[in-house]
Amino acid sequence: MRKLEMFFDYSCPYCLTGHEYLLEVLPKFPDIEVIWRPCEAHPRPEEYERYSDLCVAGLFYAIDKNVDIMDFHMRMYNAACKDGIDIENAKALSEAFRGLLDPEDMAKALESRKYEQAVLDANDYAYESNDVWFVPAFRMNGKKLNAEGGIGISKSGLEEYLKNS
Repeated sequence: MRKLEMFFDYSCPYCLTGHEYLLEVLPKFPDIEVIWRPCEAHPRPEEYERYSDLCVAGLFYAIDKNVDIMDFHMRMYNAACKDGIDIENAKALSEAFRGLLDPEDMAKALESRKYEQAVLDANDYAYESNDVWFVPAFRMNGKKLNAEGGIGISKSGLEEYLKNS
């Protein structure tokens, strides 16, 4: 089984597109297991309009709760990229997961900063250990596929990368 790491930021529309492309082409590669690597495209203290650290913490919370991660991914992408939810407000963000997770418990966990170190570690792993500077980014068998800033990736480029890695 080949292991593919996908580095992404839920608030990045290019990551949503990259995620959708991956889901489209992945059935052609049944020998690939995806390892989801969330990170912030603009980690603090970088000056930016909004931060996605609560989105990343939310993924770690969802993993702890053993929910359907694909359902979680799509809800988080929708919350951050399509629905206009305030992703820096734990209560507002958690409400997007009603029916999948307990929004009150999720908000409490996010507000407690329980996953703060996990978020920092995820950012370090992406940027310091894997030389990720634009997301989405993919790593497999020592080969890299990086998004282009302001462009993202192409579906054909992703498929070619998966064939040759």
